[in-house]
Amino acid sequence: MNQPETTGNLSAFATSNTMPSYFLGHGSPMNAIEENEFVEGLRALAKTIPKPKAILCISAHWVTEGTFVTAMENPPTIHDFGGFPKALFDVEYPAPGSPELAKLVQSVIKSQNVKLDYEWGLDHGAWSVIKHIYPKADIPIVQLSMDYKSSLEQHFQLAKELAPLRNKGILIIASGNIVHNLRMVAWDRLNEVYGFDWALDVNQKVKDWIKIEDYQSLIQIRDQGKEFEWAIPTAEHYLPLLYTLGTKLNSDEISFFNDKPVAGALTMTSVKLDAKS
Repeated sequence: MNQPETTGNLSAFATSNTMPSYFLGHGSPMNAIEENEFVEGLRALAKTIPKPKAILCISAHWVTEGTFVTAMENPPTIHDFGGFPKALFDVEYPAPGSPELAKLVQSVIKSQNVKLDYEWGLDHGAWSVIKHIYPKADIPIVQLSMDYKSSLEQHFQLAKELAPLRNKGILIIASGNIVHNLRMVAWDRLNEVYGFDWALDVNQKVKDWIKIEDYQSLIQIRDQGKEFEWAIPTAEHYLPLLYTLGTKLNSDEISFFNDKPVAGALTMTSVKLDAKS
């Protein structure tokens, strides 16, 4: 249920340390409770940056008509999946929300009428990765939804409006996968570092475009041929990458980590934008 909008204490987010912006390959929900090299890569992140005042997360698993931002004090942990062990459904990530940050996000986005949401919470695209970076669940988090009626170009332009938040101590985390085709996953190699040739080719092309800041190619994925149709059959897991790239600052250095394929048709490649003085 939507509630009346409030101004909130925006002064809590005065100019602060410039935070990085991440795109995190989240892969299987089981990464939330398993030990593997990808989890280790996530844990290493918190050691390299100042502690953020709050986190803004854009997840592949919250796609809506229109754009919303969570504004509740205590977002619930959403188990938006099926067929996994009870241990995964038992996971709770009780991070606080931030109505103040929600209002700030609402105010900096001019291209869309962003509405405050009091029903969603934290889906597994958010908590399954953030829990490894900040296991104490002591940093406020809000989620921003992705409007399914917007074009890739519109998503990218909206992301640019979020970039100033990085100078207010806000860590931006976008969560998805560059290559994500569950219909073509090699289920017999689910836990193996392995990629089909087309998946590796697409992943490499995307990385090359990121390095040279060829955003038009990254946006125009539907013009890139059959391999891209296989690698990105639907856009929801790819779109969070555009949100990270849209928040790039001129001083940023781009780096990749967890840069490996799994099960043939998924890549865990993650991207870090980190401002260097």
